[in-house]
Amino acid sequence: MAASLRAFVLRHTHLRAVPGLEEIRLHLAEEAIPLWHAVQIDTHDTDAALPYWAFAWVGGLAIGRYLREHPEAAQGRRVFDLASGSGLCAIASMHAGAAEAIGADIDAFAAAAIELNARANGRRVTVVRRDVLDEEPPDVDLILAGDCWYDARLAERVLPWLQRARDRGIDVLVGDPGRRFLPTDGLVELACYDVRTTTELEDLERKQGRVYALRPAGASKD
Repeated sequence: MAASLRAFVLRHTHLRAVPGLEEIRLHLAEEAIPLWHAVQIDTHDTDAALPYWAFAWVGGLAIGRYLREHPEAAQGRRVFDLASGSGLCAIASMHAGAAEAIGADIDAFAAAAIELNARANGRRVTVVRRDVLDEEPPDVDLILAGDCWYDARLAERVLPWLQRARDRGIDVLVGDPGRRFLPTDGLVELACYDVRTTTELEDLERKQGRVYALRPAGASKD
């Protein structure tokens, strides 16, 4: 099964440099909808998830830019990339000198894409394919959460999980262009970047991606 998933990813994507992060190469698709239909056919599942793994999304691009500018955030540390998708953030952390990177995603195609993308960049990323939000946060130093705020139900689960991680002393970086369910009251903005996404599913080709830390527990917005 793993081999067939990797073959599917390779068949429907092209390996190319990531816009604005040209030191990283990913297997990326040209269009989302035709690929989504291909996933539905391959899995015999009309409810199959959108192929988030085949694109570089704004939040992940922003986190990648931040780690390139601030490698000390990841250097020598154990990094966990939540809802990893293509593995972009995990790979960016390895470029920044992380000691270990783990990419977690529930999508089997994403797991295959992460493995292929890590290999294409000469990096090692451990892949976790399960819903980690049902578990306690992992024993790591840094959690990256790019593009986790597009769905209300997911957002409601992600924030408390990240807050538990913060309360355990784990650093958290959130990347997002300001989607509807982003909990801005609980975040502190660290940086903002103009980025060029690789998917037509975003509203604009160029968007502003912001990187945030979680606001300390008990701290007010003011």
